[in-house]
Amino acid sequence: MDIRQAITQENLEALTDILIHRPAAIDEAWEGLKAPFHAAFTGNLAIVRYIVEYSRASFNETDDRNRTLLHYAVEAGKLPLVKYLVERVGLSAVHGDSRRITPYHLAHELAAEKAGEYQEIESYFAKVCGAEFNNMYQNPILTGMHPDPSIICVGEDFYMVNSSFIFFPCIPVSHSRDLIHWEVIGHAVTNPEWARNLNTLEGGRGYWAPDISYYEGRFYITATFRLNDDGTVYRKQMVTSSDRPEGPYCEPVYLDEDGIDPSIFTDDDGRRYMLLNRGARIFEISPDGKKQLSEAELLYYGHQKRAPEGSHLLKKDGWYYLFQAEGGTGAGHRISVSRSRTLKGVYEPCPYNPIMRQWDEKGALQRCGHGKPVCTPKGDWYIVYLCGRQLDKGCTVLGRETSLDPLVWTADGWPLINNGRGPSVLQKKPDLPEWIPEKQTEDYVTPRVPDDGMITMKEQEIILRAGTASLSTTEARSILVKRQTDFNSTLAVTVKLPENSKPGEEFGITGYYDENTYLTFGPCYTEQGMKLKLKEHIGDTDREYLYEIADNGVQPGKVLGLKMVTEGLKRSFYVQPLSGEWMLVAELSRVDYICDEDWRVGKRFTGAMEGIYARTADTEERLIEFSRF
Repeated sequence: MDIRQAITQENLEALTDILIHRPAAIDEAWEGLKAPFHAAFTGNLAIVRYIVEYSRASFNETDDRNRTLLHYAVEAGKLPLVKYLVERVGLSAVHGDSRRITPYHLAHELAAEKAGEYQEIESYFAKVCGAEFNNMYQNPILTGMHPDPSIICVGEDFYMVNSSFIFFPCIPVSHSRDLIHWEVIGHAVTNPEWARNLNTLEGGRGYWAPDISYYEGRFYITATFRLNDDGTVYRKQMVTSSDRPEGPYCEPVYLDEDGIDPSIFTDDDGRRYMLLNRGARIFEISPDGKKQLSEAELLYYGHQKRAPEGSHLLKKDGWYYLFQAEGGTGAGHRISVSRSRTLKGVYEPCPYNPIMRQWDEKGALQRCGHGKPVCTPKGDWYIVYLCGRQLDKGCTVLGRETSLDPLVWTADGWPLINNGRGPSVLQKKPDLPEWIPEKQTEDYVTPRVPDDGMITMKEQEIILRAGTASLSTTEARSILVKRQTDFNSTLAVTVKLPENSKPGEEFGITGYYDENTYLTFGPCYTEQGMKLKLKEHIGDTDREYLYEIADNGVQPGKVLGLKMVTEGLKRSFYVQPLSGEWMLVAELSRVDYICDEDWRVGKRFTGAMEGIYARTADTEERLIEFSRF
């Protein structure tokens, strides 16, 4: 008998004999899994206990989906084994696999489907985690492109800002009362005349790493304005303010201090300061934030000393705590902290640094860092930070997102995030009343600032005035997108086919990253009549595919349906003439260029967007009517 038969037949005597005479047998695998995982799936406590206590197996190993033995024990539906793995082996009920599925998720789903002992397992996990499943939340809390979060609490309300780069309106302001559910209530820069400076910028530049603060009844937002690399000045610091969190905000001013990731700190004496990288440099600013009053000086370079940035100061219990992002924005990203008794004194590093980093290379949340803490009205502490969810080969398709974890203070006065366990996938909700926004608003944005009359928003439709510039240029204006917020999504619109179309005219839907990488799908007009065109633009390469479309009533003035279905890196494209059936037109098996990695063209800092566009071959005005999406 071999180890496979011994485990499958749950023969403990045979298993014992095999492992005594051939210890290496525990490392054997079949059906893609090592022996301990198969043992957990049997649900046999005696078998698993012998492997844990008498074999050389390691229990920090996971399968190719990043699942632990506890996932398999839950599926087996045996509570004694589940309790043993949690209480004696120390496996976590909230360990997320590569798609953020935890053992608690599995127990909840199986309890609803099969009841029985699965309900007992779910109840056990509720006691272990301190909350029933419905009182847990899942990270990220803001999905899709929401990097570089900064947060404040004013009364019972939380406000957060995130980077927007070259997209307009600039710098979304989100509101919440429970830290879990958020709605966009405004933007820091909404006046087109104040944002025209975006129009010549390459993708991935523009507004970086904003910070929001509150001072004497007014909300302040600052951010780095990142220019192209074609001059002598690359970075300036923008400051704007409003007496209402949703705005409107005043005309931005720009400080000429070089650096990135500004934040504003107000000391107990009312003096105000701005922090910038590298390391944490500090200088005094005027109360209204419009003037720099002193030279910048270095407070502390950082703990890891690689790419220190994203600095935030917090004063608590007589200490100045300096939170910093370090390690670059890739796999080594992290949060470290230091402190000093005086603002400009010597800062000592936290002995628990980094207080946030993803150590698990197969973890669902990667690139975790750039955080800012916040205290709830009840005195509980949390921190928001950026993260990235990756598909195969490290494709962070959705861009960097925002997660939330609890922060506690140790007896010796240091902050710890999630008790040092790294980012959480599933977490107990904050002790705050649940709050659901009354109305979720669509956060439509455009790459750069559209020309006057280029985009008309109506209750049920959107009208684009077709432009002549290609989406591959910074001059393209006739494009409207929103963030892709899930690996699997569907974008469907209807479009009214215009009269008297000319060759070269095209319009439809787009999967957009920036002017360097995108795809488009929709009708185009050629010398041979209307066709459907699918186009991939990757760096300097264009791949175009033309498809015939059956008449089926497709004619000027009629409505045509267009749909893009996204499943991971695969995209499928459909057309629907009039009220007929959706017809599959084309598929792309691996759209890996609409993400941060792999394609080294431009600044890859944003994330996948999806929306509509229109282009014409001449300057004659063409208005294309779309449904809202």
